[in-house]
Amino acid sequence: MAMLPDLSTVAWAALALAAVLVGFSKTALPGINTLAVAICAAVLPAKPSTGALLLLLIVGDMFALWTYRKHAHWPTLVRMLPAVLVGLALGGVFLAFAGDSLVRRVIGVMLLLLMALTLWQRHRDAASREDDGAAPAPASRTAAVGYGSLGGFTTMVANAGGPVMSMYFLAARFPKQAFLGTAAWFFAVMNLLKVPVSVGLGLISTQTLVLDALLVPGVVLGAFAGRWAISRIRQRVFDTAVIVVTVLGALYLLV
Repeated sequence: MAMLPDLSTVAWAALALAAVLVGFSKTALPGINTLAVAICAAVLPAKPSTGALLLLLIVGDMFALWTYRKHAHWPTLVRMLPAVLVGLALGGVFLAFAGDSLVRRVIGVMLLLLMALTLWQRHRDAASREDDGAAPAPASRTAAVGYGSLGGFTTMVANAGGPVMSMYFLAARFPKQAFLGTAAWFFAVMNLLKVPVSVGLGLISTQTLVLDALLVPGVVLGAFAGRWAISRIRQRVFDTAVIVVTVLGALYLLV
């Protein structure tokens, strides 16, 4: 018990909710894990909360791969990889020197700008892709570099890459199965790459491991709830929900 942080009952309940949101985001609603980021940052010191949340995200990634591993759009992943690695490296450097307040505000502004750009692109391209079997629109190299580098940067700095990649997949009009499958592989790889960097920066400790061991059941519960819910969510509702939770997460980061 000495390894656990001294938290109130309300704080523990908030962390449990964050764990459930992590699991649900991985199997049903990408972007909602931004709310989990916000909760953890409010309850725990901001930088240590990044390490604690990272391990929970990796558990969620395993459930996402189990559910959607066959639906990934591999050309998109391959095209984005070099830019993502550059973004991860820049994020590691930024995290080592920047203060928590600057990190939060920079990411919040970026998310709102990306949201505006994505909605403009979707308005310009009025073609509907309601059918879940539709192929994703091909991504331009410029979009892959821009979103990929920013996705790598934000996921390294604050585990906030979900909304960035959600905007990219929405702009490309990915059907929800391809959306979740591509995101599953993307974040499974990215989050594993972040572990040694986080350990080196002191963001993961023995206390982090003990804390996460208590919260993992919440991730499992959320992941199974997401598996149940996704087949009941229509594509248009799915797209709208992703946009809403991304805006809410971005606004919280700016407060």
